[in-house]
Amino acid sequence: MNKEKQIIRNWLVFFIVALFLSGLTAIPVERELSFVIDHFPFEGSIKSWLEEVLQGLQQTGKDYPYLFYGYDWLGFAHVVIAMAFIGPYRDPVKNKWVIEWAMLCCLSILPLAFIVGSIRGIPWFHILIDCSFGILGILPLWVVKKWIAHLEETTKH
Repeated sequence: MNKEKQIIRNWLVFFIVALFLSGLTAIPVERELSFVIDHFPFEGSIKSWLEEVLQGLQQTGKDYPYLFYGYDWLGFAHVVIAMAFIGPYRDPVKNKWVIEWAMLCCLSILPLAFIVGSIRGIPWFHILIDCSFGILGILPLWVVKKWIAHLEETTKH
């Protein structure tokens, strides 16, 4: 296997694992948030917001546990999306469209977070955290896209 393909595969494995793990974290959200509040030194408005969210999760879990099924589907969606990167892993040039699609998905996080976050009353610091997932997600994809272009050029000759 050539150098370009190995670099692409390494970045894709990182991205797949990150997507997969982020999906798994959606399922035990109440326990995770409890852990974060108990073990990290948040203060002020951030701590108040996290405690309010936890209280909402606890009340929802008590009164409407079936709503957490949405978190289960969110986790599943991350796993399924991660599987989409098997194509570029196998043949990066043929499946470069998956990388381009994923980059568009990362960019679309920004308007979603700002518009829907504002409608839902989400604090700005949390909206910015959500936006960071799109920004951080697009970086390895951009690297992969550049390496695919390089691989494409070297295989044409």
